[in-house]
Amino acid sequence: MITLERLQSILRRLPQLSIGLIGDLFLDRYLELDPEMHELSIETGLEAYQVTRIRNSPGALGTVMNNLTALGVGKLVPVTVLGDDGQAYDLRQALASMPVDQTHLLQDPARLTPTYTKPLRRAANGVWQELNRIDLRNRAPLSAATEQKLLGELDAVFAATDGLIVLDQVNEEGWGVVGPAVRQRLAELSAAQPDKLMFIDSRAHIARFRCGTLKPNVHECLAALGRQATGAPREAEQAARDFALLTGCPLYCTVGERGILVVSSEGELVHAPGYPAPGPVDIVGAGDSASAGIVSALLAGATRSEAAAFGNLVASITVQQLGTTGTARPDQVVERWHEVGGRV
Repeated sequence: MITLERLQSILRRLPQLSIGLIGDLFLDRYLELDPEMHELSIETGLEAYQVTRIRNSPGALGTVMNNLTALGVGKLVPVTVLGDDGQAYDLRQALASMPVDQTHLLQDPARLTPTYTKPLRRAANGVWQELNRIDLRNRAPLSAATEQKLLGELDAVFAATDGLIVLDQVNEEGWGVVGPAVRQRLAELSAAQPDKLMFIDSRAHIARFRCGTLKPNVHECLAALGRQATGAPREAEQAARDFALLTGCPLYCTVGERGILVVSSEGELVHAPGYPAPGPVDIVGAGDSASAGIVSALLAGATRSEAAAFGNLVASITVQQLGTTGTARPDQVVERWHEVGGRV
């Protein structure tokens, strides 16, 4: 689906791209616990876990941004709402080392900066294992004033960048950045510039979008169609095709290790097969890394099928990185292309 010459052409184009993003930007905070150090709390008698290292990384929308940065995309312009708190400070510090324009990051003292705290403990075999995650999230809608500011920033970023990634991370309707008002504005922007890439990923609300290029997984496709998974032959292909016809939108439907189904708005389907990732794998963030690969490739001039192959290459690299949300550099992408014998 993609030759080495085309792959290298895409990679050369990435530093020239400017990509806008809108969605919930989380702080991923990794706490590395020392398994050899044991201390009991005097107050509770319970073990007090001893943190020896803290790693902060942008998460959720930031996971896509991490992958775009690693691939070498020249400029990232996120639109989101943070709190006025220490987590926002740490998140901005993490973004400072990336090609990120922070101009359009709004701060609202009434909001929390969403944070996933992930304690990690090294097992006897040397592999890091994630313990129970601790979540800090907003559980109420944006204020009307903040939402209006957000829409204004979205307009500006869409006009100024080569394309837009939408990541609707929050399952509860209205609690995250991408709510009804943002969806309506996205539809208006897409109608005004239908040839401009708007790539949309939504965990729980993909059926509410009727614009842009959609990126569900097969389970989200089935749920949007009101169907239960049965394991029937070619069930995923039928669901992806039916969902594209229902929404009138082209889509990339991820099907795990099988790869990606690329479907036109008319229902024409091409399967871009996935590639084996030897050894233990961690699939957390795999979908976001595939999104980064697909979008960057499309904006660099790839066909839809080439972009899917590029996304599969990126995801096959990131799932091999344990205890963190993985990324893939251009040299790693080229190396993986050679490892699979150019069968992409």
